[in-house]
Amino acid sequence: MNLIDHSLLEGYLVRTRWFGGKGRPFHVTAVRQLGELTDAGRDPAVRVLLITVEYADDEGGTELYQVPLSAYDEFDDRHSHAYVGAIEFEGRERHLYDAVHDRDAMALWLRGFIAAEPSGRADVGGLRFRRVAASPALDPELRSSPLTGEQSNSSLRFDDTAIMKLFRKVNPGLNADIEIHDVLTNAGSEHIAELYGWIELDLDGEVLQLAMLQELLGTAADGFELATASVRTALADPELTVAESGGDFGGEAARLGEALAEVHAALRERFPLERRGPDATAQLARTMTERLERALPIVPEIEPYADRLRALYDSVARLDGLDVQRVHGDLHLGQTLRTSHGWRIVDFEGEPGRPFAERALPDSPWRDVAGMLRSFSYAPGVVEMSLAGRPTEDEEQELRGERAKEWSAIAREHFLHGYATACDPDDAKAATELSPPLQALLDAYEADKAVYEAIYEKRNRPSWVRIPLDALERIAAR
Repeated sequence: MNLIDHSLLEGYLVRTRWFGGKGRPFHVTAVRQLGELTDAGRDPAVRVLLITVEYADDEGGTELYQVPLSAYDEFDDRHSHAYVGAIEFEGRERHLYDAVHDRDAMALWLRGFIAAEPSGRADVGGLRFRRVAASPALDPELRSSPLTGEQSNSSLRFDDTAIMKLFRKVNPGLNADIEIHDVLTNAGSEHIAELYGWIELDLDGEVLQLAMLQELLGTAADGFELATASVRTALADPELTVAESGGDFGGEAARLGEALAEVHAALRERFPLERRGPDATAQLARTMTERLERALPIVPEIEPYADRLRALYDSVARLDGLDVQRVHGDLHLGQTLRTSHGWRIVDFEGEPGRPFAERALPDSPWRDVAGMLRSFSYAPGVVEMSLAGRPTEDEEQELRGERAKEWSAIAREHFLHGYATACDPDDAKAATELSPPLQALLDAYEADKAVYEAIYEKRNRPSWVRIPLDALERIAAR
């Protein structure tokens, strides 16, 4: 498989959703085989490749991607959508496919996990399959099917039993998603999808983690989709208040706040809370200010709020310290699932744009809170954008905007109340009113997230930039 032409892989990478370098000039500079899974020599033969991508623009840099390929002697039309190309191998032509889309190939992964059940570990084809001790036994007849919609990784389900996430962009070291799910699973947390196992190997003296297997929450509903459905109900008849419309999301938001507080508490037990001094808050304020300054040339609409945002960040710099711990790091409604038993929080891999080493660093739990607050502003903003083209009277449009703000305010208030109450049930005041320093810190985290969103929207969906700008206007007006 080392004979594979690099240009063949380059052509496939740009056709995938998960490759992060689309739009940038790049070359595949190295291909390394990590493992090989086979079934008594029968097709498909599956080889797990590690591809080095080197960028040729001013930003430069290299990235590592995992690409498992299944090989057949004959072209297989069943997998034509995942066709990578053909190569000459050992004197014959072999047709290559992305193995995630190949049910026969993924059965080999399942067998690896099953082999690890008695002892918790099995070495198969150069890969190390690990199982969590309390995880259920797996049926070898489970069939795989890839999920759609995910961008940075690839996920597939094994019938209604388990879901496997295959990490595409990889780095040596512990993957935060596996590490935190392992801790929370062993702690018995009810607010995650239980971890069943993972795949890893040793590479040049470091561990490289390739995939994780989890409980499948088959009947769960996506948190953001639930929220936007609630907003649509609230805006259907803007003459009614949110409570009268039946679109009040306050109860769900409060329960989500409680779930996040319990997850943070469980993480503190394994990764203790650290108190950092004024240097930490000063550095946090500098980072936020630098992001603001970089954003201004890209999104000049931020300028009217810039001075007040700088003043907000300065107030954070003057705080006497910062409590930090392991957190989610990229929390929003799209990282939550609502099951019949309550809210589950998923995808603890951290912010995709940050280096792997940074994602595992302790941070303030209020960053997670701020991320969710931004989501409670985004949901009505997205619905309003979808309704913007409908012919309506100006008065109705204005009233609809008021109802959207009302929905957001209710959800935000209940979420914060649920979170604060669960953090300290004995402090009734903290559940209703944050202290001024804490409010400033939360406002700063939320503003920093909104600045990041404004840059993204300006570059990708310019008509949506109004959503984060509304947040900056509200925060700056405090």
